[in-house]
Amino acid sequence: MKRRTFLATAIGAIGASAACTFGTWPAGARLHTGTALAFGTTINIAVVHADEKLARRAIAAALSAAQQVDRLMSIYHPASQVFRLNRDGVLHQPDPQLLAVLEQARGLSLLTDGAFDISVQPLWRAYSTAAARGALPDAAQQDRALALVDWRGVRVSADRIELAQHGMAITLNGLAQGYAADLALAAVRAHGIEHALLDTGEFAAAGRKHGQPWTLGVRAPRDPQALAATLCLDGRSMATSGDYEMTFTPDYMHHHIFDPKAGDSPRQLASVTVLAPSAMLADGLSTAFMVLGADRSMTLAARLTGVDLLAIDKAGRPWRSAGIAPAAV
Repeated sequence: MKRRTFLATAIGAIGASAACTFGTWPAGARLHTGTALAFGTTINIAVVHADEKLARRAIAAALSAAQQVDRLMSIYHPASQVFRLNRDGVLHQPDPQLLAVLEQARGLSLLTDGAFDISVQPLWRAYSTAAARGALPDAAQQDRALALVDWRGVRVSADRIELAQHGMAITLNGLAQGYAADLALAAVRAHGIEHALLDTGEFAAAGRKHGQPWTLGVRAPRDPQALAATLCLDGRSMATSGDYEMTFTPDYMHHHIFDPKAGDSPRQLASVTVLAPSAMLADGLSTAFMVLGADRSMTLAARLTGVDLLAIDKAGRPWRSAGIAPAAV
């Protein structure tokens, strides 16, 4: 459903930056890991506990929770509720989890004055169809797709979701993986796990890795083997959006993130990494901030409790909010 965004995770050997605080595991605890397929990629769970059987049950529950989100919200699987909504224009008796994500989507659209918009799927279709021919959509094709984009046309009630226009379609690729990370974290906590890292393509964490906080390396937008930053998870979640994740042109000017008012990709930023109280919020804000650009994103983040960002423009220049210190990489 969505891109893989981080080069390395705290499961591996990345060291902590100077801003990280240190601690230890409980006596007898050790690291347990598990993987599964979801969102078109491999998702990973790492937990720390002394009881291996309990740890395995927690991992299984977390993976199952994440896969359930994929089954509900994939734009590709015919059995998913989002696929059926896009196909039919209406969905009866939506799942409560889908309603929860749509509520977050509406809140982000209001907060960002429409910069976050789940109804951009017709633009994706227009660009991906043209890309298959080695081209970009012409002005008429772009205008037809843009006429179908309006988050206010996604009409939601407890027992029905309806799209206002024929041909409208939504994508939850900017929220679903973050939501899955949140549910996976809740699942391991319900089993009494205090130390865990959940990687669904976005990241949520609790506690710490042995001897150091969970630490993530953020890839440099133009060098997939290099790190732009090394950041510690401090009880918050992380998400990244980047123009390199799915590009329609080699100059990165046209890619999978769309400005819903312009009908094309935003031009300033190459990537945005967000720390936020939940993975779903981090996920959505990373997309919205790509559209808003560095200055407007920094202003908005300063108003939001527990939100920080690292933005990097197409020339490699970084912007960091107050809660993200420069790190040696």
